[in-house]
Amino acid sequence: MSKNKLILIAAALVVIGLFFYLDLGRFLTLESLKVNRQLLLEYYSRHQLLTVTAFMLIYIIQTCLALPGAVILSLSAGAIFGPVLGTLYAVTAASIGATLSFLVTRYLLRDAVLAKFGGKLEGINQELEKRGINYLLFMRLVPVFPFFLINLASALTRLPLRSFVLGTFLGIIPGGFVFVNAGASLASINSLSDIASAKVLASFALLGLFALIPALYSRFNAVKKQT
Repeated sequence: MSKNKLILIAAALVVIGLFFYLDLGRFLTLESLKVNRQLLLEYYSRHQLLTVTAFMLIYIIQTCLALPGAVILSLSAGAIFGPVLGTLYAVTAASIGATLSFLVTRYLLRDAVLAKFGGKLEGINQELEKRGINYLLFMRLVPVFPFFLINLASALTRLPLRSFVLGTFLGIIPGGFVFVNAGASLASINSLSDIASAKVLASFALLGLFALIPALYSRFNAVKKQT
């Protein structure tokens, strides 16, 4: 293994280790966000650029390393920046973090990821190979597939980087907006289950099916030609 790979892996392990050693997850809870919201708003009013930059860096690192706290960060975006800007910052940061995870997996950690998750990723890999961005959109829109596993699976296929970036960015906008918008009305949320209702999940599933229509149509034509 090259020196650059070792340095990258060591840096990632240090960040992950510090996250759990310092118990930083205690700040990424609904209760903590509610208690500290006013302080965050006051800080944002005085240091807007710094607050946005720090928020996006934290979200990028969280997404890239698959650390806990994505939902709370999305709620925080709405609570601090409002639904429109909050969605823009959260979705952009999550897309950058996912892209970094994709690139690191594809070019540096391919063998290690295959050894660790190969069996779990096989089905996703096959569909991504066949249907590309349509299947990626489906997975991003339907909140059933773990976010970081989609990043890993995509990196192991021949899916172009531009398709991954576009599919990720577009695919996470609906879900991102739901959580960010909920964060803008933080006082009305008592638990995370108040956000992810059955109606919301059903809406995501319907969006996911629409994303699959082009792939299903192509598959239907291929079967039709064989008969």
